[in-house]
Amino acid sequence: MRLRILGCGTSSGVPRIGNDWGTCDPGEPKNRRTRSAALVEVGGERILIDCGPDVREQLLAADVSRIDRVIVTHDHADHCHGIDDLRQVAHNRHNQVPLHARPGVLDRLRERFGYTFAGNALYPAVLSAHPIDQDWTLSNSRVRFVDQPHGGITSLGLRFEEHGKSIAYAIDFHELTEAMANLYQRSDLWVADCLRRRPHPTHAHLDAVLGWARDLQVGQLLLSHLDNSMDYTNLVKALPSWATPAFDGQEIECK
Repeated sequence: MRLRILGCGTSSGVPRIGNDWGTCDPGEPKNRRTRSAALVEVGGERILIDCGPDVREQLLAADVSRIDRVIVTHDHADHCHGIDDLRQVAHNRHNQVPLHARPGVLDRLRERFGYTFAGNALYPAVLSAHPIDQDWTLSNSRVRFVDQPHGGITSLGLRFEEHGKSIAYAIDFHELTEAMANLYQRSDLWVADCLRRRPHPTHAHLDAVLGWARDLQVGQLLLSHLDNSMDYTNLVKALPSWATPAFDGQEIECK
């Protein structure tokens, strides 16, 4: 399995508009963060997790033109408002792009971006909608799902398993439920939401994530969805050896 962090920033990115770097050093390239998204290669497929407003830039940076399917974790703008850029992915595939999400999320995406699913007389549909209602088996791999509390809604957490190795991806949540703990326990790599050091009502914060990771006995913790208070170098100095901040363009092979 291979994971690429396309973006590890929060909804406003780093820097924020106005060249607001907060406490992040603008001289450190790893502090420049686009909105959170990832690519996972598993079961012979390339899966895009979320398609936020930076997805075109992210796929160009990754030199990726082929996507086998897209998973949208939830319908907040920073995770799905680049959906129109999937038109070019469909063009490259010569076919619609399968887009997977919980049924309610699919309904809301159809309301907002109906033309991408239905097409019209001039432009064909570029997406096909597929509700996620059970775990998947892809070739010799497995993809498992869990609903995560994210303020007043839920987001989708994921675990990818192949050849005895596992990658868990948990973005946009503020507390760890029993179902989440059961899914993420002992994962080789856990990519986890970590907005800032101070508690937040809809996102995880640093002390909580480190505590959960210890309890879950994960192999490696990768902190993502970072805001402009989370300077890369200062985090590296403060974190234990088994934890590190993510950065845009980071690639990890799990074998």
